Amino acid sequence: MKAPSTPDLLSRFAALVGPGHALTEAADKARYLMEWRDLYRGETPLVLRPASTAEVAAILRLAHETKTAIVPQGGNTGLVGGQIPVPGRQEIVVSLERLDRVRSIDPLGNSMVVEAGMPLAAVHAAAEAADRVFPLTLASLGSCQIGGNIATNAGGTAVLAYGNARNLVLGLEVVLADGRVWNGLRRLGKDNAGYDLKQLFIGSEGTLGIVTAAALKLRHRPRGLAAAFVSVASPAAALDLFARAQAAASFGLTGFELMSGLAMEFALRHLPGARLPAAAAPWYVLVEVGSGRSDAEAGAVILDILESAMAAGEALDAAVAQSLSQVDDFWRLRHGMSEVQKHEGGSIKHDVSVPIGDLPAFLDEAMAAVTAAFPGCRPVPFGHMGDGNIHFNVSQPEGGDRQAFLSRWDEMNAVVHDVVRKYDGSVAAEHGVGRLKVDLLAEVKPSLDLELMGRLKDALDPEGILNPGRVIRRS
Repeated sequence: MKAPSTPDLLSRFAALVGPGHALTEAADKARYLMEWRDLYRGETPLVLRPASTAEVAAILRLAHETKTAIVPQGGNTGLVGGQIPVPGRQEIVVSLERLDRVRSIDPLGNSMVVEAGMPLAAVHAAAEAADRVFPLTLASLGSCQIGGNIATNAGGTAVLAYGNARNLVLGLEVVLADGRVWNGLRRLGKDNAGYDLKQLFIGSEGTLGIVTAAALKLRHRPRGLAAAFVSVASPAAALDLFARAQAAASFGLTGFELMSGLAMEFALRHLPGARLPAAAAPWYVLVEVGSGRSDAEAGAVILDILESAMAAGEALDAAVAQSLSQVDDFWRLRHGMSEVQKHEGGSIKHDVSVPIGDLPAFLDEAMAAVTAAFPGCRPVPFGHMGDGNIHFNVSQPEGGDRQAFLSRWDEMNAVVHDVVRKYDGSVAAEHGVGRLKVDLLAEVKPSLDLELMGRLKDALDPEGILNPGRVIRRS
């Protein structure tokens, strides 16, 4: 691949976005070159900030012509390094942050068309202004962008009720590797006229094309909401509670999050103003129920779930939120769990999923395996029990050496992923593959899967310029 090493070529790229939006100074580029966990630091000769689909298309036409590697970037909240340019490879970063407009909202049709650079929080606000909701919800919603959410098929805490990003997209506008623009912004609930091409780009992590706009599904705003914070003895008890909650709330069950006692201990220690809502226990569950009618109806369902769960011994204690502010407090504890781990030293994180019914056995085996292999380490699992996705994070031994612990990253991955594979799970549940797991994917994916993925990559990006070395390696 040709490297954009000449000033002339860089000037040609810079001219496509105009003054002030082609960044070459180190201070200006810095925020695009580091991900928040500081696992990856990048280098690039140029950061481009296009303001339109036409400008993105012009960039890719030139990149295709000159065989220049392009790294698309949204809010730079990714956790697997796919958005960070590799040092020494002269990859150009294309930030979508200026593509941040709402193109249209159709409340009757429950859809909206937005550009890829809109922060997820801004998408939420635009939907709410039309008395609708866009239900994709992540801890990073103030920083992440909808284009990145789509490129990674983001999950989050509302998957149980609404699905992943894939389930919330009606159509896409995508700039292909050669600069052509595919306009698939159809706002149709049904369209079986040929292959569903948008699905190729959702979850492709910018390796097949750059999403510049999306037609999104909206939902009616729930008229009622209730939440409870529940103390439980074990993941097995939490699973029984989940079955009970599903039966009682049906489609109204909008959240069911499992948290280990140590994850809660870290949150209480490091989140300002945090307090434990219910009695101390080995594990905790956050249950949320929505209603199309009223808070009272949602609250009645929650109380019914808790009363029967207490009688059955599934719940040890529980606190029911008395206001929306208290609901937010419950979620603040859950959403803060990943961020606060940095205060406990080094952390090796695993974004995995297994069939829901296997979660208790998986957690028991994985925790036993890592503590046996790495004495003193502290497993801190938490996550989305309602869809089988657990963030199986492990903090360094208390008072231990951070770098010594992190140097065993690959060893710990092998231990955890062996247990995941035993249960036919996924080693990349919602964060994606990026650079972090590209070699792992080559090990765990069946050869036919990899062959088909490679054929797609070669067909849509024959020069290999889009996010090279991410998701799948091509020679």
